[in-house]
Amino acid sequence: MYRSVPPAWRTLVPVYPRCVHHLYAWLRRRPLLVDGAWALLLLGFGLFELIIDQPGDPDVAHVFALSAMSVVLLIRRRTPTLALVLTIVVGLVQLFDDIPPGLEALVMPAIAYSAAAYSPRWASRTALVGSVLAPIAAVVRWWDDPEVGATGVILFTALLMGPFLIAWVLGDSMRTRRAYYVELEDRADRLERERDQQAQIAAAGERARIARELHDVVAHNVSVMVVQADGAAYALDTAPERTREALGTISSTGREALAEMRRLLGVLRSQNEGGAFVPQPGVEQLDDLLERVRGAGLPVDLTVEGIPVELSQGVALTVYRIVQEALTNTRKHGGPNVTALVRLRYLGEDVELDVGDDGRGGAAPGDGMGHGLVGMGERVALFGGRLETGPRPGGGWQVRACLPARPRDGA
Repeated sequence: MYRSVPPAWRTLVPVYPRCVHHLYAWLRRRPLLVDGAWALLLLGFGLFELIIDQPGDPDVAHVFALSAMSVVLLIRRRTPTLALVLTIVVGLVQLFDDIPPGLEALVMPAIAYSAAAYSPRWASRTALVGSVLAPIAAVVRWWDDPEVGATGVILFTALLMGPFLIAWVLGDSMRTRRAYYVELEDRADRLERERDQQAQIAAAGERARIARELHDVVAHNVSVMVVQADGAAYALDTAPERTREALGTISSTGREALAEMRRLLGVLRSQNEGGAFVPQPGVEQLDDLLERVRGAGLPVDLTVEGIPVELSQGVALTVYRIVQEALTNTRKHGGPNVTALVRLRYLGEDVELDVGDDGRGGAAPGDGMGHGLVGMGERVALFGGRLETGPRPGGGWQVRACLPARPRDGA
């Protein structure tokens, strides 16, 4: 069929659908203009009908009814409830004043559609009742053909009801579909907000975890480096060998801290930048940790009680960090000649950690700037465990934590 179109016209064929689409979109943005055009057409053809039927003196009441219905057609989308009320009033005036319906009756199905689609529920139900009663009232008021039996009158009345009921059903369907679209949009907005909130919560949790890790790494390793640097400064002239050992400890501690920092900062990289990071420390690395602490000048012993069980990675890391933070606090606040003891007990499904010292305890001065105890509490709470910290009855400070060997459901 396309080949039968002359070549000069073929370039115009694809233009027609676009023109129709643009025209339809332009008209949809101007509903008042469309309704106004229909109202003018109704008024013009209605007056023409009256002039033909009543050439001498048109009925003023009929002209009023026609003009009123034209106004109703104009405002049916802006104020559908008012349009419905005016339609009912005009219909009652026609019934009581014996004004036979003309072209203005064509507006009534449109008003039933508008009331069902845009008005409140009570107005929609009123339009439905009117759609049933209006044809019945019109037949009762103006039917004057005695040759048609009751069956014919009933069929004719049902035929008149058809356009009203179809218009009302279409309007109610439009209301339902519009409400469905609004619900979908609200649900999409709600899901988007929830997604953003979950992303913010996840980001906050990750930042808190990284902050805890950084605090543990920096507090422990920098504390060791400071203690070793002070010792090296005192022994620089009198004991060169001890100075060399202290500098070696500072060097190895700095390398370990750098490796830990690289591992922690590595989680901030994108997935495409993945690399080989240092494994997370655990219970197996406690001996190395205590060896470094002893090298920094703090005597500390480790005792293990019970039958060792395999701990989850998170619990093992928490045990390691608590020991690290507790011993760091002992070095900072325990005072001179302080000793520490780390006791690890395996209690079946739980593991208990006890880190104590014989230092100053509650009398130790503090700067109020530390976050170690808060970080330990957050770590323990993450797995549903218990943490107790405070001065020991016989002097010194004690940190006691009880953790599940494996994370429990809900923890």
